Amino acid sequence: MKYDVIIIGAGPGGIYSAYELLKLNSDIKIAMFETGKSLEKRKCPIDGDKVKSCIGCKTCAIMNGFGGAGAFSDGKYNITNHFGGTLCEYIGKQKALDLMKYVDDINMANGGEGTKLYSTANTKIKTLCLEHDLHLLDAQVRHLGTDKNYVVLENLYNVLKDKMDIFFETPVKTVKVVDGGYNVITAKGEYFAKNVISSVGRSGSKWMEEVCHDLDIPKSSNRVDIGVRVELPAEIFAHLTDELYESKIKFRTQKFQDMVRTFCMNPHGVVVNENTNGIVTVNGHSYEDPSKHTGNTNFALLVSKHFSEPFKDSNGYGESIARLSNMLGGGVIVQRFGDLVRGKRSNQNRIEESFMTPTLNATPGDLSLVMPKRILDGIIEMIYALDKIAPGTANDDTLLYGVEVKFYNMQVEIDNNLMTKHKGLFVIGDGSGVTHSLSHASASGVYVARYIVENLI
Repeated sequence: MKYDVIIIGAGPGGIYSAYELLKLNSDIKIAMFETGKSLEKRKCPIDGDKVKSCIGCKTCAIMNGFGGAGAFSDGKYNITNHFGGTLCEYIGKQKALDLMKYVDDINMANGGEGTKLYSTANTKIKTLCLEHDLHLLDAQVRHLGTDKNYVVLENLYNVLKDKMDIFFETPVKTVKVVDGGYNVITAKGEYFAKNVISSVGRSGSKWMEEVCHDLDIPKSSNRVDIGVRVELPAEIFAHLTDELYESKIKFRTQKFQDMVRTFCMNPHGVVVNENTNGIVTVNGHSYEDPSKHTGNTNFALLVSKHFSEPFKDSNGYGESIARLSNMLGGGVIVQRFGDLVRGKRSNQNRIEESFMTPTLNATPGDLSLVMPKRILDGIIEMIYALDKIAPGTANDDTLLYGVEVKFYNMQVEIDNNLMTKHKGLFVIGDGSGVTHSLSHASASGVYVARYIVENLI
């Protein structure tokens, strides 16, 4: 089987590269390989009744499948160069922003119309944060919601499915350099393409490292983000979320001078499990449809850790902490903030007697037995800082779920066209270590598609 382009991974990078390739040249022959299932078959077995916690599926339906790990996220597209990756360092700031806006236009034309575009620029909240040594990052934020995000992906799939070959439940084993292109080897066969776009996301980090090793592609150590997901009554953050929806706030701790940041804020949302390579971590979702809203808001508090010589395995470090949480709690651990600061382990009685109703069935426990002291001290300090701009954040009944880990790929050495040392082999999206968000990953896909059509087809 021969193709002009093979795309590995059906996440946002892969989807938008295919979309743009076909838009620019409908005669291009494209194949896409995805470890997970098609969108309509992606079902997590957790139903809250018979199955209340992660059962360790071989392939996690939340993390893999058409739409990637972002398919069941709350569909936030942050249009900014201030966070979400370093794509602008490769293609330029204005080009990166233009591509993110272009992706937003595609989303609006495929089911996202009517959703709100928020902006954090020139708000009183930014001044309020600065008054308390907190720093609100500028961005435009499109919130699709988990429900509208699904509709957009469904429509994009319908656009693509009859114009290209899409192979679901077909993980790629390896990629080999051959004369004139590449052989992509799967359990179901071997396929050839002149050009290959790798868009395997964070869950494909180990696979990407193996490919880099096999093809002698240089890579460098990246970071890992470790923290907790905070859940509290929606009213506490309403003055921020009503105006901004997503507020990315950074804080430098006094004790260790570490940087702590908020991430993935979900007003009226739910806390969920994620399974990455057999490790259960925590995340959050929210819906556009008001009928699906809860009374809680959740967001992550993350501390970034970079490593140099002699230790380079940042993802391994994060995995070891997550595995410890899984060992102690059988999955995700939840603890009341009041219990944490008093050195008490939360138990089921304390959780049930609190004024907060959890949206995730997690195991009550003690996060201090899991998280490194330096990281946990920074999170506690950040909660007290947030309490100054959102009074009630540091209430005893505020829930902390752990651990939340954001794994980043080793930074793959690519040029300004996102191409490796091998002509026609591109690495895009979060799998490159360059992007860390839906918007940046999608934009990288569009950029590479345009380059291939203009220069390699």
